Amino acid sequence: MANSEEVFDKVRAALVDALGVDDDEVTPEATMVGDLGAESIDFLDIVFKLEKAFGINIPREELFPDDILTNASFVKDGKVTPDGISELKKRLSWADLSKFEQNPRVQDFGNLLTVSDLCRYVESKLG
Repeated sequence: MANSEEVFDKVRAALVDALGVDDDEVTPEATMVGDLGAESIDFLDIVFKLEKAFGINIPREELFPDDILTNASFVKDGKVTPDGISELKKRLSWADLSKFEQNPRVQDFGNLLTVSDLCRYVESKLG
């Protein structure tokens, strides 16, 4: 099993390749969208590269909980409800949702995922 440093190195390599960013831009705190400029189409490439690098399967809904963010039971007036936050925490146990919880606007969710979150996700898949 890979250690945290090996996971970070492979995740960084996948992001550099998929997003055309420099090595030094991919820090644990960097957000995928805001800092690294990832767009929805890029995430398909990132997922493919991570699956190949780690020999894992990444179901789309595990990284992108669109079914929660578009469900009227979990969203009201453009914000994720407490029930929605609870559901996100269950589904994305590897992600730090503390900042998002303070102002859970659906439109801001895409800028939540950090490189560190992605590494924790991969580590959870590697078991």
